[in-house]
Amino acid sequence: MFRPNIARLRGYVPGEQPREKGYIKLNTNENPYPPSPLVLARLRDACSANLRLYPDPDAWALRRKLGEVFAIAPQQIMAGNGSDELLNVIIRSFASEGDKIAYPHPTYGYYKPLIDIQGAEAVPVEFDEKFSVPEGLAVSGARITFLANPNAPSGTLVSYDEVAALCARVDGVLVVDEAYVDFSQGGCIQLIAEHPNAIVVRTMSKSFSLAGMRIGFAFAPAALIEGMWKVKDHYNLNRLSLVAAEAALEDMDAMRANAARVCATRGHLCAELRELGFYVWDSQANFVLARLGERWTNNTAAELYAQLKERRILVRYFATSPRLADCLRISVGTDAEIDALLAALKELSPI
Repeated sequence: MFRPNIARLRGYVPGEQPREKGYIKLNTNENPYPPSPLVLARLRDACSANLRLYPDPDAWALRRKLGEVFAIAPQQIMAGNGSDELLNVIIRSFASEGDKIAYPHPTYGYYKPLIDIQGAEAVPVEFDEKFSVPEGLAVSGARITFLANPNAPSGTLVSYDEVAALCARVDGVLVVDEAYVDFSQGGCIQLIAEHPNAIVVRTMSKSFSLAGMRIGFAFAPAALIEGMWKVKDHYNLNRLSLVAAEAALEDMDAMRANAARVCATRGHLCAELRELGFYVWDSQANFVLARLGERWTNNTAAELYAQLKERRILVRYFATSPRLADCLRISVGTDAEIDALLAALKELSPI
């Protein structure tokens, strides 16, 4: 009954969303702090009889506001139902069945299922231990190359010059997935002015504390946006999401303040994890990737994940990724949440 590629598909499994209350959630990279008060006020005002009306299919007011904030023409912007929808639009726009789509590995796990759904050929290129851009990432004939920057799940950041050099080498479009960029010192939006094959994707789920609203946007040369427009759903963002996004962009200071708090806690978390015998990659995101060191030789990452869950602390363990078998990814929570995690790890530490 199903298409053969769908029958074979191993779907993406997101981080656990517990149905019971009382968990410390450090597994899905949500922002621990609320969105701007302006967002909440505008949402209250927007809950009116106008909800009976369809939203603007062009998201024109939002795209105009994005253009003001990022100094880009609205014609170079597409808004989406989270950045995941935009990744799907990109694949459907540029890759046919059997076409190659390249990405470094390990990285964001949703690329592979989207590629498989399209019937394209996934070409993972292994990262080295430092998560540097792989030499072979510019795969000959690849229609699309994905680069998460900062990378998930390592949190490592590639410099603008390295990304620009990669963009010049790839055969098709380069998609720079900047979901976590506001927690870093990076950013590649200017690529689209310098390279006709560049697409930069961002989300409001992380730094803007709007994961529940599902808002993302893509920046690209106008010719690419025009083609992608044929593929996107017409009413892809609801009225409340549009209101929330516009309000959030009017209060960038609130986002930056929350991001700064997260980054400060991230530094503390990294230092404490290293003291506890973990190897921790230098993260420029709102999470860290921690590998169990020699102190933990009698423990596996899977066991430690389960022991933390018994204590109602959720972190991310990637059971299907051999490269990450001895690692845990930990979202940066509030100071109190991180202190609870560290106390649990000290209790579980064999030394």
